[in-house]
This record gives sequence, C-alpha cells and structure tokens, in this order.
Amino acid sequence: MSTTNLKQLAQALDLSVSTVSRALNDSYEISASTKLKVQTLAAQLGYQPNPYASSLRRQQSKTVGVVIPEVANNFFSLAINGIEEVARQNGYHVLVYLTHEEFEQEQVIIRHLANGRVDGILISVSGETRDAAHFAKLRELKLPTVFFDRVCEQTDTASITTDDYDSGYRATHHLLERGCRRIVHFTLAQHLSIGQKRMQGYLDALRDADIAFDPTLLVHGGSGPDYNTALMQQLLEQDSSIDGIFAAVESLAIASYRGCRATVRRIPDDVKIIGFSNLEMADLLDPSLTTIRQPAYAIGREAATILFQALIRNRSILTSQSQELKSELVVRASTGG
Repeated sequence: MSTTNLKQLAQALDLSVSTVSRALNDSYEISASTKLKVQTLAAQLGYQPNPYASSLRRQQSKTVGVVIPEVANNFFSLAINGIEEVARQNGYHVLVYLTHEEFEQEQVIIRHLANGRVDGILISVSGETRDAAHFAKLRELKLPTVFFDRVCEQTDTASITTDDYDSGYRATHHLLERGCRRIVHFTLAQHLSIGQKRMQGYLDALRDADIAFDPTLLVHGGSGPDYNTALMQQLLEQDSSIDGIFAAVESLAIASYRGCRATVRRIPDDVKIIGFSNLEMADLLDPSLTTIRQPAYAIGREAATILFQALIRNRSILTSQSQELKSELVVRASTGG
C-alpha cells in the first residue's frame, strides 16, 4: 500500500504542495503541462488521495445554500425544483434560506453561509437590498456564487435572468393593443435591476404609442398583501380613468384583483390586468389572469448547473457565463383574451 503523500510529490517535482494539490484537482489555475507532469508522477508512485483529509482541507459540506426573498411566489418554488434536481445529480444537499424581503436578514444569512456552512450559494436578492458589501465578502472568500432572477449587478459573478425589459414592453404593449390608455405600473423594488428593466419596458411602450407618462400611475407596493390591496383600492377610488394594470410581481397582480373587487371595478370590462406570474392556478382565477410566465424551473436549473461546474472542476465563475432566458406571454380573460 503506497505511503506517498502530497509533500513527497511536491518535493520530487520541486513544486509547492498547493500547486500539486491544485494540479491533481484539475484547477484552471495550473497549466496543462504542469498538470500532466504531476498526474504522471502521482500515477507512477501510486499516490492515492485521502478523501477525508481532502474534504477537511477544502471544508466541503456537500451542501449548497439557496437564498430567496419568499416562498409564497410560485416562481421560487419552481426555481428551487430546478436547483434541487441538479444538486441531487451531483450528490449535494440544498439548504433554503428566506430573507422575507429584508436587507438585514439577507446580511445575516450571507455571514452565516460565509462561515463554511455551504460549498456554494445561489441567491435572489431581497427587495430592500441596495448595498453589495456583504456579497463582496463571498468573492474574497472564493465562495462560488450565482445570482438568479433578482441580481446584484455590482458583484462580479454569473447570473441567470429573464428578458425583463422585453417582457415589460410586451406586457404594456398588450394592454395598449386591448385599448388601455391609463395603465398603472404596480411594482416592487424599483432600485433593483429587475424592477428597473421592467419599468423601462413599460415607459418605452408608452412612448412608442405616443402616450405621455403620468408619474401618478407608477405605484410602489410594499411587502404585505393587505397594504398592497389597500394601496390599489385607494388609487382606483381616486382615479376612475384607470383602465389597465401591469403588475410587475405575482403578489401585486392578486392585490390588483382585490383592489378592483373592493371598488366594484369589473375585470376586464373596466380594468384589464396583466402580471408577471408562474401561478399554476392563474387560469382558475375569476377572470383568469393574463401572465408573463418566466421559465422558473429552467432558471433554477441553469443557475445550479453553472455553480456545480465551478465546484466540480474547481474553477471560478465568470460573468460571461450569465444567461438571459425568454419569458412567455400567456393571454387569458383578465385582458379580454
């Protein structure tokens, strides 16, 4: 039984122990010629790695963390399913953490995960997140991280998103085609790129239709369903000319329905509604909800694939690995479909 260890291999090759270790793990940091030299000698000497010691050195937990704002949104449930499938195929477990849309809670979770609890992180940022300092710490620790759906653009890593601008434009254009002229954009987290892109699509669609933007129709929702319902009810009571609502988040579409019901505004006769949603029961609402349906499962799967490629091949995650997947307009009765 061979007693050759990393130190002996390093001495024989006149290399550092860390270089030999990275070469044996096929690290992108080591040249192909050095890898070949190290692996050839290791085979000749019958070197066998100690899996237990290797795991301790790399602090592998065989677990990845998934940080999301909420679970009530069906989008995140589907995304987690995609993530979990890839994790299971690679022999990993998944830990899910909820920020509840709170920046401070997100900071606490990231600090916790950075202490070695997981081997990598998949995250969709909270609605309150404005500062990226806590994500920079992950980069310093070389903890592989991939953003999905809601991303932090100040962080140098890959992200998987949907075509938020195009979808925002398409949703607004659809309402315009159906005769709407006073369209509310009901949004959360406008400061995040996801909110900015969807809003810009809304603004550009209005501009292209020669309709002046009215800032009173840009409505910022809060975190609670009762608050959002009351907000929409108040707006509809104050402005009887509103004939369309573009809800940028699934929960805001539901609040819009409730607001219309409270003010006895008929959908779609008086007000037409479209929303970003992966709600499985969208077609069972009364009336059924027209949606921009994101490829949530695929987003989770692709984000996890990038993460595990980095973990298994011991490579850094690059921004060039980012992807933008296409969403789908599904026309139903809430816009007269």
